[in-house]
Amino acid sequence: MERSLPEGTRGILHARTGLERFRIERLEPPAALAPFVADFWVLRWDLRGRPPHRQRVLTRPSVHMTFTSYLTTRTTRARIAGVVRDDFVEEIHGEGRVVGAAFRPGGFRPFMDAPVSTLTGRFPGVDEVFGEEGLGLAGEVFATADAHEAIGRLAAFLSARHPEPDPSAEKAAAVVERIAAWPGLVRVGDLAEDVGLSARGLQRLFHEYVGIGPKWVIRRFRMQEAAERAASGTGVDWAELAAELGYADQAHFTRDFTAAVGTSPGRYARESEQEAEAEPGRIET
Repeated sequence: MERSLPEGTRGILHARTGLERFRIERLEPPAALAPFVADFWVLRWDLRGRPPHRQRVLTRPSVHMTFTSYLTTRTTRARIAGVVRDDFVEEIHGEGRVVGAAFRPGGFRPFMDAPVSTLTGRFPGVDEVFGEEGLGLAGEVFATADAHEAIGRLAAFLSARHPEPDPSAEKAAAVVERIAAWPGLVRVGDLAEDVGLSARGLQRLFHEYVGIGPKWVIRRFRMQEAAERAASGTGVDWAELAAELGYADQAHFTRDFTAAVGTSPGRYARESEQEAEAEPGRIET
């Protein structure tokens, strides 16, 4: 039996368990920011009287700008999240929210004066990129109780930077979309030929605009697809899926999945089935 996951949860591992502890809402950016921002999002939780929750995520090749408020302890954190190469685990506790902007691949480059790769694996404060104006924005976001109004302030701040359309940023976003739509892609050379670039030119584009190499992006989308399939309850044939994702053998696929997700495909599928059976009702996001 198929166990469909709510939209907007791709990459959130054990999403059903997570969504019993937090809610996430995604909003489209205004038209002027659409070339740069994929979506704005709000994550809310109330775990008062409950244990903290640690959420593991298979991150995407994008930069995030986030404003985290722990309402219980009255602590805040405003930062830029570069592309995360390895595990990303966030612990939430008490009551709180995060207001964030998810940038399209390449979409953050017009807001900074350095390659996006300088952010990779890092979480600098907003002041490192936007200076005192960034700190002022953080104060406004944290002081705004209504999350939608807080997103409006963030959108206005980004719009006021007057980012210029960049054909190379658009090219980077298009190449990442091509990777996402090509599950069986394995070789960077094949991708380069498909998008009309040399392998070296493709590497340079990703270094400057995406923040991480195309090989990583290829592997990450394959693992996200595999994890989503495993959680869907469609009776996955692992050997068939491995071949579909471009693996020469199932053993190699299993090793990559286990390294990325933290457990084998079969075990992840069983755990997802148990979560679905225990799910009290439909979860809205």
